Amino acid sequence: MIKADGFDDAIIGIDEQNNRIVYDKNAMCEILIEDGLSEEDAWEYLSFNVWCAYVGENTPLYIDLMNHTEVENYYERAIY
Repeated sequence: MIKADGFDDAIIGIDEQNNRIVYDKNAMCEILIEDGLSEEDAWEYLSFNVWCAYVGENTPLYIDLMNHTEVENYYERAIY
Protein backbone atom coordinates (compact mmCIF):
# COMPACT_ATOMS: atom_id res chain seq x y z
CA MET A 1 0.00 0.00 0.00
CA ILE A 2 1.11 3.55 -0.69
CA LYS A 3 0.81 6.14 2.08
CA ALA A 4 0.52 9.91 1.82
CA ASP A 5 3.40 11.12 4.00
CA GLY A 6 2.35 13.10 7.06
CA PHE A 7 -1.32 12.23 6.91
CA ASP A 8 -1.61 9.11 9.09
CA ASP A 9 -4.20 10.84 11.29
CA ALA A 10 -6.45 11.29 8.24
CA ILE A 11 -6.64 7.55 7.45
CA ILE A 12 -10.21 6.33 7.76
CA GLY A 13 -9.89 2.85 6.35
CA ILE A 14 -8.48 0.38 3.89
CA ASP A 15 -9.86 -0.69 0.52
CA GLU A 16 -8.86 -4.32 0.98
CA GLN A 17 -10.13 -5.41 -2.42
CA ASN A 18 -7.75 -3.03 -4.21
CA ASN A 19 -5.10 -2.80 -1.49
CA ARG A 20 -5.41 0.99 -1.04
CA ILE A 21 -5.47 3.31 1.96
CA VAL A 22 -8.51 5.60 2.28
CA TYR A 23 -8.06 9.18 3.52
CA ASP A 24 -10.54 11.85 4.66
CA LYS A 25 -9.86 14.99 2.60
CA ASN A 26 -11.13 17.32 5.33
CA ALA A 27 -8.86 15.74 7.94
CA MET A 28 -5.90 16.13 5.57
CA CYS A 29 -6.71 19.80 5.19
CA GLU A 30 -6.94 20.21 8.97
CA ILE A 31 -3.48 18.67 9.37
CA LEU A 32 -1.98 21.26 7.03
CA ILE A 33 -3.84 24.09 8.77
CA GLU A 34 -2.43 22.91 12.11
CA ASP A 35 1.01 23.02 10.46
CA GLY A 36 0.49 26.71 9.65
CA LEU A 37 -1.11 26.89 6.20
CA SER A 38 -4.24 28.91 5.61
CA GLU A 39 -7.36 26.92 4.72
CA GLU A 40 -7.19 28.16 1.13
CA ASP A 41 -3.51 27.26 0.78
CA ALA A 42 -4.09 23.83 2.32
CA TRP A 43 -6.90 22.99 -0.13
CA GLU A 44 -4.88 24.31 -3.05
CA TYR A 45 -1.78 22.33 -2.07
CA LEU A 46 -3.72 19.10 -1.63
CA SER A 47 -5.73 19.59 -4.83
CA PHE A 48 -2.68 20.14 -7.03
CA ASN A 49 -0.04 18.01 -5.32
CA VAL A 50 -1.74 15.10 -3.60
CA TRP A 51 -5.29 14.27 -4.64
CA CYS A 52 -4.63 14.35 -8.38
CA ALA A 53 -1.35 12.40 -8.25
CA TYR A 54 -1.47 8.92 -9.72
CA VAL A 55 1.28 6.75 -8.29
CA GLY A 56 0.21 3.38 -9.62
CA GLU A 57 -2.64 1.00 -9.05
CA ASN A 58 -2.25 1.30 -5.28
CA THR A 59 -2.76 5.07 -5.31
CA PRO A 60 -4.62 6.00 -2.11
CA LEU A 61 -8.28 6.99 -2.18
CA TYR A 62 -9.20 10.48 -1.01
CA ILE A 63 -12.84 11.05 -0.07
CA ASP A 64 -15.09 13.72 1.40
CA LEU A 65 -16.96 12.41 4.41
CA MET A 66 -20.53 13.62 4.78
CA ASN A 67 -22.80 13.48 7.76
CA HIS A 68 -26.40 12.25 7.49
CA THR A 69 -27.85 15.73 6.85
CA GLU A 70 -25.29 16.49 4.14
CA VAL A 71 -26.11 13.21 2.38
CA GLU A 72 -29.84 13.96 2.49
CA ASN A 73 -29.29 17.49 1.14
CA TYR A 74 -27.05 16.18 -1.63
CA TYR A 75 -29.64 13.67 -2.82
CA GLU A 76 -32.49 16.17 -2.55
CA ARG A 77 -30.61 18.53 -4.92
CA ALA A 78 -29.62 15.70 -7.27
CA ILE A 79 -33.10 14.17 -7.57
CA TYR A 80 -35.19 17.31 -7.79
